[in-house]
Amino acid sequence: MTVGFVSPPPAETPSRAGRVLEPAEWAAARIPLLRSPRELVTGLHARHRPGPATSVVAVIDPDERIVASASFSRANSAPDGWECRNVLLSQLRRIVPHDLRRRRPSRTAVLLRCGEDGPGRRDEDGAWMWGLRDACILHGLRCGAYITLTRTGWQVLGEDRGGRRPYVGGPVAWSAWPEDGGPEDGPEDGAPEKSRPGGGSSGPSGTRRSTTAR
Repeated sequence: MTVGFVSPPPAETPSRAGRVLEPAEWAAARIPLLRSPRELVTGLHARHRPGPATSVVAVIDPDERIVASASFSRANSAPDGWECRNVLLSQLRRIVPHDLRRRRPSRTAVLLRCGEDGPGRRDEDGAWMWGLRDACILHGLRCGAYITLTRTGWQVLGEDRGGRRPYVGGPVAWSAWPEDGGPEDGPEDGAPEKSRPGGGSSGPSGTRRSTTAR
């Protein structure tokens, strides 16, 4: 006799269409506005120097200081909302303890997603928005801004705010490193990264990386 895992019938599987957020649904979620989105984007860009296929999830405190952040590469260009939720929740659990015991969330998670395309919504953004909102609920955090970063600049989706700097592949602003006095020289493509004092793990270019505020 063979014992194995039996997949549930397709009829019982929730529709993938239900695991995405449309622009109107995202707007109705009342995502808190960032006081200084450019400063946050500049800080994450300096810490992780993300490439076109990289995402960065960060946790910020009520003063919008970065508590911790992690970058990771996306394997699936057309993900399902559950996949996005599981990836984000795994990263959040790795960098900060949950806040489920608090009566109200005090910290906020934001997502920075990078790509080659210009500004505007992409097909997979709805799934990542669903995943970010669900991961925040499961980790006791407020769901924060969803930001795209491309070679033409950055944009907070759902808001009319954006800018041309920083951008994917662009230089790092020295002002983003007030404590260190400036960023280290970045590695060439495919070369191993140097560990950053006070930061998290490092690895080959394109692998996940985390930083924690000191």
